[in-house]
Amino acid sequence: MYSEEDYLMLSGIQHFAFCRRQWAIIHIEQQWAENYRTTAGELMHKKAHDEGSFEKRGNLLIVRGLRISSHELGVSGQCDVVEFHKNERGIELFGYDGKWQPVPVEYKRGTPKGNNVDELQLCAQAICLEEMFQTSIPDGYLYYGENRRRSYVEFTDNLREEVKKMTKEMHELFRRGYTPKVKPTKQCKACSLENLCVPKIQKTMKVRDYIEQNIRANE
Repeated sequence: MYSEEDYLMLSGIQHFAFCRRQWAIIHIEQQWAENYRTTAGELMHKKAHDEGSFEKRGNLLIVRGLRISSHELGVSGQCDVVEFHKNERGIELFGYDGKWQPVPVEYKRGTPKGNNVDELQLCAQAICLEEMFQTSIPDGYLYYGENRRRSYVEFTDNLREEVKKMTKEMHELFRRGYTPKVKPTKQCKACSLENLCVPKIQKTMKVRDYIEQNIRANE
């Protein structure tokens, strides 16, 4: 169990799954850079995050921008959307009759990926919601803006274990303040942090030293 002052950003799970070095540069070194993909993704999330917004459609209650956290994972963040479906196996909600089953829905800019980075982030949201509402959440959805379709995600035992293992590793690296080295791949070209990461010089120089050297050279 983690205390609140040790919580990491839940959204960092996707960065960590994509590239541990990318995650460390953002969350440990506190550096960031924008490109088309990050800007488009941010705009989509702003549309989904109307914090505190409630919308009821018959047996469906839609909540946007719900703040969540987990003592077990040591993370906190926001859900794009949590749908509460009226279901006798669900939970009670203050001000609403009956019982409701929570279902997290995460919005993504592009199309389904060839890996499970999005599924890991969504599963982490479900674990947070389960802890907060003391319930079980078997599945959720990823909505992709490019094809405007939902992808069903089952929160399997394997997916849950991967989330727990990953968040544990995130906390260990954060505690050490360590930015790991990685082997450059084709995906580096799609990363907005390529110029900050400088993967080709990892063998000879730390990122922080490289940046400071360039700052001094331009003074």
